Amino acid sequence: MELEPPAELPEPRGAAKGPARNDDRVDQRTCLICGDRATGLHYGIISCEGCKGFFKRSICNKRVYRCSRDKNCVMSRKQRNRCQYCRLLKCLQMGMNRKAIREDGMPGGRNKSIGPVQISEEEIERIMSGQEFEGEANMSWSNNGDSDHSSPGNGVSESNQPSPVSTPSSSRSVELNGFAALRDQYIGTPVSTHYQYLPHLFSYSAHSALVPPQARSLDPQSHSLINQLVSAEDLEPLGTPMLIEDGYKVTQAELFALLCRLADELLFRQIAWIKKLPFFCELSIKDYTCLLSSTWQELILLSSLTVYSKQIFGDLADVTSKYSPSDDELHRFSEEGMEVMERLIYLFRKFNQLKVSNEEYACMKAINFLNQDIRGLTNASQLEQLNKRYWYVCQDFTEYKYPHQPNRFPDLMMCLPEIRYIAGKMVNVPLEQLPLLFKAVLHSCKTSVSKE
Repeated sequence: MELEPPAELPEPRGAAKGPARNDDRVDQRTCLICGDRATGLHYGIISCEGCKGFFKRSICNKRVYRCSRDKNCVMSRKQRNRCQYCRLLKCLQMGMNRKAIREDGMPGGRNKSIGPVQISEEEIERIMSGQEFEGEANMSWSNNGDSDHSSPGNGVSESNQPSPVSTPSSSRSVELNGFAALRDQYIGTPVSTHYQYLPHLFSYSAHSALVPPQARSLDPQSHSLINQLVSAEDLEPLGTPMLIEDGYKVTQAELFALLCRLADELLFRQIAWIKKLPFFCELSIKDYTCLLSSTWQELILLSSLTVYSKQIFGDLADVTSKYSPSDDELHRFSEEGMEVMERLIYLFRKFNQLKVSNEEYACMKAINFLNQDIRGLTNASQLEQLNKRYWYVCQDFTEYKYPHQPNRFPDLMMCLPEIRYIAGKMVNVPLEQLPLLFKAVLHSCKTSVSKE
């Protein structure tokens, strides 16, 4: 990956001032992790942009990696992406300081004066195994907005109002400040009188998980709206052939062609879905065109992770296993591809843990589709009302169906900004890298399920 021209590294304090460094001198500075060209002091040590970003993501997202070899993989510019475990291990061994990372995950170090650190092998092992983060991971995100329930990067709108339904896919994701902010945003907005008879669903408190669940019935209007959404869905198995003879070696071009055919079928299903929506007559064709052109990647990703997951992570995974990337393809795999891969694996595990029902999927899909912040819409206010309608309906259903899972609805909603962020990032992944990306993601996800 090509880096920006390196910034001049700061002189140590007290060093004698000599002639200005020339470009050759700067170019001799190499990353202490992988040997690539360094761009400055990052988290206490001289490193490149790639290793800086990898270290930040790993620490902020509390990642736990595994090494399939002997935990001594070679780290170089071409091989650094092959083993995330050994890459993070070397970052820690070389003195990268996790305390120099801003707690909010935003760009810029927390304290520019913090230098490299030497930590014990025991502390390194605690970080690598995830024990260092266990205390934080066991806390509910509804209390402090940062726990195992939250995604690696959750969206906020451009007006700093945290809302999964109004997150532009191009904006950088940051942690939300808890579900209370979502509740306050929607309670503070007037609701159409047509929907005011719905139960007051935004009644979470900061300690809602401590309140014993109370059995109740599902509101009749919620039941009707959900049935209409599910009826609009095509839940039949995908028709694209994904069977390969034993021993057949799939080429990059063949796998890419298969991915294109799958995308075509999934997109066609989304177009057919729009025409069956219960609110189809309430919006203009122009607005539907605008919504679909902005969200189709997100809709395909959501459906692949839920209702079509058995085929995607079963049949398609078997096809990708017969594809062997060349060394050149491995070396060229970008940092953007690595980030997308990590986030997709996280999201798969989250959905696999939640076991999203068809009713929840239908609501999530409608909520994601009805994004009133997309540019070019002619009736954003109507979209907002429709969006709120299905927020309330989805919460009503999850509280009724899963009374012993008080955090289930916010967990589902927190997946939506992550889907938007990943869909936006995938646009930046070169097309020729998609076969390798899918192979890596599907292999990792299928392996994690088989171990459970």
